[in-house]
Amino acid sequence: MRRGRAPPGRRDPAVRVAGRGRDQSSREWLTRQLNDPYVAEAHRLGYRSRAAFKLIQLDERFGLIAPARRVVDLGCAPGGWAQVVAARLAGRRGVVVGVDLAATDPILGATLIQGDFRDAETAAAVRVGLGGEADLVLSDMAAPATGHAATDHLRIVALAEDAFAFAATMLRPGGAFIAKVFQGGTEGTLLAAMKRDFAEVRHAKPAASRAESAEAYVVARGYRGRR
Repeated sequence: MRRGRAPPGRRDPAVRVAGRGRDQSSREWLTRQLNDPYVAEAHRLGYRSRAAFKLIQLDERFGLIAPARRVVDLGCAPGGWAQVVAARLAGRRGVVVGVDLAATDPILGATLIQGDFRDAETAAAVRVGLGGEADLVLSDMAAPATGHAATDHLRIVALAEDAFAFAATMLRPGGAFIAKVFQGGTEGTLLAAMKRDFAEVRHAKPAASRAESAEAYVVARGYRGRR
């Protein structure tokens, strides 16, 4: 696949999932997966998830990975984003550290830590793994959906706030930060703090994000340093 755009070629006829033994939400999820060209392309290219294309497209637009040497991937499991970063830093003596509550299968060129990045011990392990200040902190984290829009909104904002607070302790001056949010989910305190601490803050929705999904990403560049 070239430059992270939609997978080329003609799409096959839609696959329908029989209802026997599955509830409605499971059938809808499986139908989306079977008919999603990014899922098929991720499988073909060996990416662990279709989310890899979201980072590829964000990087094409904002050019964040090329100038980076030390990168942290928060909520890295199953490893799609860490795979992309490790591949793009290969040969440049770059450092990729991924952290997640869940275990992540090994990725060539990445150090993977199982733990909660909000815990002091885990944060210390990330610092040791980096060997210096981070150039880029990534967060594709999302709390499990409850089905209640207001609750889900609060939970995703809380995760973005935690990721931002962590990034502020890890980034070098001039560094960058990407976090998943819901559309309209970075108003108020979080957005004001990011605009204070970064020279540029932008919102983006990569083509690989499903059209029906409310997810978007906030991209902050030019970290001004700890205050």
